[in-house]
Amino acid sequence: MRISKFLKTSKPYLTDGGLETYMVFEKGLDLPCFSSHVLLETQDGQKTLKAYLQQFLNLAVEQKRGYVLGTETWRLNDGWSKGLCLSKEELTQRNKAAVEFAKSIRKANETSDTPIVINAVIGPAGDGYRADQILTPEESYDLHTSQIHTLGHEGADLVTAMTLTHASEAVGMVNSAKEIDLPIVLAFTVETDGNLPTGQLLKDAINEVDTATGSYPLFYMINCAHPDHFRNAVAKGEEWTKRIGGIRANASRMSHEELDNSEELDAGNPEELGELYLDLVTLLPNIKVVGGCCGTDHRHVSCIANQV
Repeated sequence: MRISKFLKTSKPYLTDGGLETYMVFEKGLDLPCFSSHVLLETQDGQKTLKAYLQQFLNLAVEQKRGYVLGTETWRLNDGWSKGLCLSKEELTQRNKAAVEFAKSIRKANETSDTPIVINAVIGPAGDGYRADQILTPEESYDLHTSQIHTLGHEGADLVTAMTLTHASEAVGMVNSAKEIDLPIVLAFTVETDGNLPTGQLLKDAINEVDTATGSYPLFYMINCAHPDHFRNAVAKGEEWTKRIGGIRANASRMSHEELDNSEELDAGNPEELGELYLDLVTLLPNIKVVGGCCGTDHRHVSCIANQV
């Protein structure tokens, strides 16, 4: 029911901003492997996370919009178990705990005017900025299935794969979600030229996944790139752009390499970012969810919400 309402909405749902960059640069917290799951392991961490989320949830309630509530599970796949020093069993338990935490947040905040969708967030096996680990669909299925099935069986409404760098890994993720009838959204990241880190055109990546999976994904998103980096890629009004249903852009115009090497947070201009989103939604008719990525917080999402 929640997914049906989400897909039929004429007023895009909101989601949060760049959680990890906010916690590292604004709160001074240590996130091993840039993984926010550690926030759930202490009372102080949960308190900090709740305060962060509440800013976005309050905005959704004020504007009578739906909200997409992400789980702290982006890094909790088998590809990161060694870096996080977690066993397979520990990964499973942390994925389950993240969904339960999201359920508690929904219970405390959902209203009839603000339905809340629990979105199980997953990520690539490798770096989200570089295509340093290219997986075949079969390899991707084997690596991601344990996490995807755990999140689905635990009660997530949908799963969203963020910062994807190549299409074949996305295909394996979709095949895993499809196996348990779990709705899935795919978010590709692009470089300053609007292409994936592999050099593939965004439209070709979307068409490749749709062809391989029978167009199973609910829709596609673009995340972790500034609007200036991908506007030209979506500006021609081609048929494939109708498959784009969400935007989570960076506040900064810096490249991924520049962001990786930066010791300070580039928060950009929140008001300008909101105006750029307004331009994008005039080009993309099927936007269902808007939020931010690296360098963004509630200020940016507020400006986006006021414009879109």
